[in-house]
Amino acid sequence: TTIRFTLPAAERIQLAIYDIQGRRVATLANEEYSVGMHEVVWQGRDDSGRAVSSGTYFYRLQREGSTETKKMLLLK
Repeated sequence: TTIRFTLPAAERIQLAIYDIQGRRVATLANEEYSVGMHEVVWQGRDDSGRAVSSGTYFYRLQREGSTETKKMLLLK
């Protein structure tokens, strides 16, 4: 799954994946990104590198002053 986002200014972001119960599955980014468009790929694995099961997941993109949450469906 490719997650795309655009930043109007350089800033620190946190991008994490959560399961349907709200448990964090993986942290994809927790660092400074430059201004512009970015893509981060989630390979369907948790922070330990284990494949997760098919189902509904959410990604949360947090940055200064805003949080965006979107739903994803992982099919294998």
